[in-house]
Amino acid sequence: MYLSDMHTHSIASGHGTRSTINDMARSASEKGIRLLGITDHGPATVDAGTSSYFRSLAFSPRERFGVELLFGVELNIMDTEGHVDLEEELISRLDYAIVSMHWHNFPSRGAEENTLAFLNAMQHPRVRILGHADNTNYPVDYRRLAEECLKTSTIFEINEASLAPDGYRGDTRDNCREILSCCRSLGLPILLSSDSHGPSHVGDFTYASRFVNEQLFPKELILNNHIPALKRFLLEGKLS
Repeated sequence: MYLSDMHTHSIASGHGTRSTINDMARSASEKGIRLLGITDHGPATVDAGTSSYFRSLAFSPRERFGVELLFGVELNIMDTEGHVDLEEELISRLDYAIVSMHWHNFPSRGAEENTLAFLNAMQHPRVRILGHADNTNYPVDYRRLAEECLKTSTIFEINEASLAPDGYRGDTRDNCREILSCCRSLGLPILLSSDSHGPSHVGDFTYASRFVNEQLFPKELILNNHIPALKRFLLEGKLS
């Protein structure tokens, strides 16, 4: 059982889900989650969060149904310079950010340019997580990214939606295996993420958990159950 899920989406992300933050928190509570991250898509995603939505999160209750909430954003990387799709003033109000590549905003440019885009986006002080960097459609240099993670207080996620049989990012197991190998060698923590769009998969790490266990990845480097350390990392950028 894991106690946190830091990559989830509510109705503000579109994609057909009608679930509110309350719905997400209620589901998390029922599943024993203690810390929940709401990270709706940035505004470059069709029908996703608007600037006013992200601005209003500062006034949203931080505890619901006994679950502590952090409010972040899944930013879209827009170009190789690492520009993202939300104004600096709004990002700075949020607890943390995930940076991801999506085809409608950043078509894959090949390993060198994809890697450069991630490296540049990681320089933002609120960015903490590389979103589904396992995507087979976006080849990258995992070693270079992992080494930069140590410099910028950023980590990889192991994304449940990528590893699930109905995932749409290709067979990501080899990429996830390489991510874990790089992280193990550098002592870099990871995070298991559901990438849930709606309450049904909040806290669901069925395939991600099985995968990291099969790879014998050290439990002490999986941050989900180390709540104080996870919060310190997300809010302050402290990896130790």
